[in-house]
Amino acid sequence: MTMQSASRRRRAVAAAGVVLAGLLVLTACEKPTPIATVTVGTSSVNSEATCYNDGKALDTAALANCLKDTGIESITVDPDETVRFGVDPEIADNGWTILMNGQPLTDSSTKTYRTIPGSVFFNAQYGAQGNSTLVSVKEGDKTVKGLWSFKLKKAS
Repeated sequence: MTMQSASRRRRAVAAAGVVLAGLLVLTACEKPTPIATVTVGTSSVNSEATCYNDGKALDTAALANCLKDTGIESITVDPDETVRFGVDPEIADNGWTILMNGQPLTDSSTKTYRTIPGSVFFNAQYGAQGNSTLVSVKEGDKTVKGLWSFKLKKAS
């Protein structure tokens, strides 16, 4: 065997090893959850799910803990502006509802985009209290498959 063919063989084995190592790293990564986005004017925030079980139903205890989560994204809302909600198609396919302080604000939808007047989120008639409101996107009609939460702060 020539020195050149042995060198080629080592390079080929090394290249195969690199490819195999890359595949192992990819399989160790968790698949990210679908994204929900809230936009007000030119500002927007998006988030992966606060609670998600790879598209399977969540139990009541998990949901209660999710609604208590404090590490959520926030956005300032002028009550005169429109709040836009957008979800990945994967969420929309299962139907989704907007919750305000844990209570349904909208009916279920399979669209990827919805708009609501900003004033609704600070109106006591809809259950608002104070200058901030917890708003969640709930995936699923009959069972909850995911929950994305945001804090809406009233602009002063």
